[in-house]
Amino acid sequence: MHGLTRRWLVESCAGLSSRPPEGPASLFDRVLRARGLVDPADIRRFCDPKLNDLSRPRDLPQATEAADRLVAAVRARERIVIYGDYDVDGITATAILWHILRCVAPDLPVRCYVPHRLEEGYGLNTDALRQLRADGGSLVVSVDCGVTAIEPVRAGRAAGLDFIITDHHAPAPDGALPDAIVVHPGVGAGAPFRDLCGAGVAFKLAWRFAQRFSGTGEEDAERLPKPLQQRLVDMLPLAALGTIADVVPLVGENRTLVRHGLAVLPCSTLPGVRALVAAAADAGSGRPAGRPLSAGHVDAEVVAFRLAPMLNAIGRLGHAADAVHLLTGATPGEAAETAARLVRLNEQRKSTERRIFEEASARAEALGMTGPDHRAIVLDDPSWHPGVVGIVCARLAERYGRPAILLRREGGLCRGSGRSVDGFSLHGALCACRDLLTRFGGHDAAAGLEIPASALPDFTRAFIEHANGMIAETDLMPSVRLDCDATLDELHIASGQVDRLHALAPFGRSNRRPAVRIRAAVVEHPPRLLKGGGTGLRFRVRAGTDPAGAASLDAVWWNGARFEPQVQRGVRLDLAVEPKISTWNGRRTVELNILDVCPAPPGAARA
Repeated sequence: MHGLTRRWLVESCAGLSSRPPEGPASLFDRVLRARGLVDPADIRRFCDPKLNDLSRPRDLPQATEAADRLVAAVRARERIVIYGDYDVDGITATAILWHILRCVAPDLPVRCYVPHRLEEGYGLNTDALRQLRADGGSLVVSVDCGVTAIEPVRAGRAAGLDFIITDHHAPAPDGALPDAIVVHPGVGAGAPFRDLCGAGVAFKLAWRFAQRFSGTGEEDAERLPKPLQQRLVDMLPLAALGTIADVVPLVGENRTLVRHGLAVLPCSTLPGVRALVAAAADAGSGRPAGRPLSAGHVDAEVVAFRLAPMLNAIGRLGHAADAVHLLTGATPGEAAETAARLVRLNEQRKSTERRIFEEASARAEALGMTGPDHRAIVLDDPSWHPGVVGIVCARLAERYGRPAILLRREGGLCRGSGRSVDGFSLHGALCACRDLLTRFGGHDAAAGLEIPASALPDFTRAFIEHANGMIAETDLMPSVRLDCDATLDELHIASGQVDRLHALAPFGRSNRRPAVRIRAAVVEHPPRLLKGGGTGLRFRVRAGTDPAGAASLDAVWWNGARFEPQVQRGVRLDLAVEPKISTWNGRRTVELNILDVCPAPPGAARA
């Protein structure tokens, strides 16, 4: 089924009926069934995940070896360097290990090192490692990077460094690993859960370190000494921030970490986290389109669209070392100052992002890269900020339904980022073109790369040819996945069904917000444009043909202004919607977030 802007994929029509044969099921139960959740034990673990549901940290490959090496380094007072990435995942992973080490040894000489995005680039680099050794470093612990750093680790060892590598990105295509203890959920025997991000891996290593340092039992965290147990709880918000920001699947252990991390985030003991939330709340106040943010309400959406972009901004336009300090040793005063600066940098980032997105969109369309014969976008420009192109790639992929790579040409090299769409492995595509690349790294959904400018035309052809062979033409139109059909009566606040759907939170990749199809809803009043000169529409829809007593709900279509002629009063529409609870002046109602609409078939009356 196609709407005005997307293909509609209704999960309950693809192998699962909307209602079970034994009789009617509630909307909540139908959504669970559409997502394959029918076993009561699976439903409990999904809707009410417990920290005890996490696999033991000893099951993470080489976590015990790494923990024992850290214990020895702490007791010998070696100079430990935590070498992180400059994105939110790397920043939070760095902070997690710093805090657990300083918990057992407050005066331990632990240094955090994050490379400069523009001057040094991603991952371990030889010059930095040699300088760290010259400064007295002994043991380097990488977080969120390093699994492909075979040559830098070799050079670092020659200089006298020892290494623990913790990462979650794809290893080298030939499977080669650095000469180090490698803690990676997808390497070796593999962990019970393989989709941890860098912060998730760091949390598991911190947990294992706490066990080995204290010499307590290994079955659960409750046997740890109280200070270590509390510090691990304090780290849950950082693990949640990194997990959400890195857009890994919010299922399994990631879901558990995020659910519990968000629960304790409002009362975080870390000055940096408190300052970050306070600054985001101040920045969002007074904006018509911005939901008010309080320290008591931080969900995955707030992290993804407010807190994470602020932390990322300083790494994109400044130096991520400042964000690491914010989440590690910053005093409350320093934290407030840094958080305020993050707000300013994020506004600058958004302005730069809008400009590049408009330029890249126009160029992609002019070059035919948005047509069916070019199922990928590859563009370069000397003026594009390399710290922002990754975000623009994500927006291009969403708009045009195909992977996108944007590069900044500088001298003889092009450096940049790529983002993918569901079902297309970006890392796999780069592996297929690796003979043309200087270096690259990442995973299915996102990657960074460097390529000689002279090889760019050949790379562009090869990458697009690979995408053409992997992506069907029918998949180019953006799609929306809907769980099942629903009626307006079911979605009314009085039914309680939308409140029950909140048990499926946190929402994100692989666990999207519940979305349903409403058949033959009637537009009750003429639509009106949202205030503030936006591109959204607000209107009200009702069920049935008789206005008297029919259930009706408000609907908002954020980018639907151009479709105003199709949404006039009295028109019957099938709606693809996400139902959300709206609170205004103490009154709770359900508001429909419109994803797409489709003219209802003649004679349909199902709303």
